[in-house]
Amino acid sequence: MEQNNAEGGATQKTFVERIAENLGGVANAERVYGNPVERDGLTIIPVAKAQFGFGGGAGKKAGEEGSGGGGGISLTPIGYIEMKQGNSQFRPIRDQQTLLKVIAVGGLLALLTVRSLTKLLKR
Repeated sequence: MEQNNAEGGATQKTFVERIAENLGGVANAERVYGNPVERDGLTIIPVAKAQFGFGGGAGKKAGEEGSGGGGGISLTPIGYIEMKQGNSQFRPIRDQQTLLKVIAVGGLLALLTVRSLTKLLKR
């Protein structure tokens, strides 16, 4: 989306488009797939998940006008690609904290379910 300037000539990108372009330039394949490391015939390529978001807005009030926005990016390592003798395999990195959270929430849900079932069966 481009906007015409007051003279009707050259166009310029909107603020949100500029933010999206800058963030998109950071979240590219070079960041997601890191530089390969090779040792003794084994090549390792790090892999990350890239997420980015942005927002912006503008408003007018009693003769005043303003706009603003921002964005951010998150790169999370998720594993690596292992290449040896012409074969490749993705090896995930398991986050132990996430696993513990899933177990804790699952245990709580199981406890609440059993508790509810016992109350129903007593009736």
